[in-house]
Amino acid sequence: MNSTLFIIGVIGNIISVLVFVSPIPTFWRIVRNRSTEDFEAAPYVLTLLNTLLWLYYGLTKPDGLLIATVNGFGAVMETIYVVLFLVYAADNVKRVKTAKLVAALDIGFFGIVFVATTFAIGGLDMKIIVIGLICACLSVFMYGSPLAAVRTVIASRSVEYMPFFLSFFLFLNGGVWAMYAILDRDVFLGVPNGIGCFLGGIQLVIYAAYKNSKVGCQSPNNDEVAYDASTSLLSSDDRRYGQNDVSIRV
Repeated sequence: MNSTLFIIGVIGNIISVLVFVSPIPTFWRIVRNRSTEDFEAAPYVLTLLNTLLWLYYGLTKPDGLLIATVNGFGAVMETIYVVLFLVYAADNVKRVKTAKLVAALDIGFFGIVFVATTFAIGGLDMKIIVIGLICACLSVFMYGSPLAAVRTVIASRSVEYMPFFLSFFLFLNGGVWAMYAILDRDVFLGVPNGIGCFLGGIQLVIYAAYKNSKVGCQSPNNDEVAYDASTSLLSSDDRRYGQNDVSIRV
């Protein structure tokens, strides 16, 4: 690995870590209120699957250390978020729905990919291609998952559930990893992160359009919500994506 590629990879790791820790203020709010309120679990569950698959890809691919390290960290953080979502789910229906998603995606789907690529696919190159294709496809969905908040933002004319910093870091994260992928000639890493950079830019435009909008009816805790959405550098994706996530994440 040449020095330029390594430096860009380290920068990508730093930015990705910021993305992974960005939901912390959101989950502090959830723990404080002992409820997930209107936040959705699906983006976290999907981001956890994404990080597990990219971790597997990074460990399988030669010179994939920087991909593996950041996604290993991300897998730990996303696991914590999913557990907290299960504990503080607003109602039992959401808790059961989240548990089913975890079982189907993070355990079931990842398990199938791992077993299939380990025992049914011969040759390192083919294994890398299969894992890379799966990772690339899932990453496109993951990068787009915060866009689920756009409808809410437009309907409510409020960016409470789509704060600035997550979208900003997703945009930056996608750009840096796309550059890394170009230098490393890794199409599986480059395509989803290039798309992620574009989608992150769309989210920034939506945020700019509605950031000064006033909502007719506000909750008593709206000032605290504003603190979560605009004051913290590591404000979550989340606020309905709580994005979610993710990650992204590489």
